[in-house]
Amino acid sequence: MTFDPAGLKYDANGLIPAIAQEAATGEVLMLAWMNADAVARTLETGRVTYWSRSRQAFWVKGESSGHTQELVEFRVDCDRDTILMKVRQTGPACHTNRRVCFYTAVEDGAEVELMGPET
Repeated sequence: MTFDPAGLKYDANGLIPAIAQEAATGEVLMLAWMNADAVARTLETGRVTYWSRSRQAFWVKGESSGHTQELVEFRVDCDRDTILMKVRQTGPACHTNRRVCFYTAVEDGAEVELMGPET
């Protein structure tokens, strides 16, 4: 069966959540958004391309920072409304210069920062 990005379930803005996971470790790096064109570009090039909601433009991960994501595996969930990409991450995934975007935990009702920049 040939994969068609149009067969995914996008929200009212034409976007679908895309989770990036480090292929080697299983570590969840980040969540961002893609439209059908970003999905197609990612699959064609092997360089993860997102849709920036704030800039209303394509965002090739690492294009300006050098912190790239090379696509290893592309998965679609059972409802076809979320993407999971296994990637090889070069450098930090988060724009705060942390390894991952999920660096804040909630413990006993308080926010706890688990890692500082460059971790």
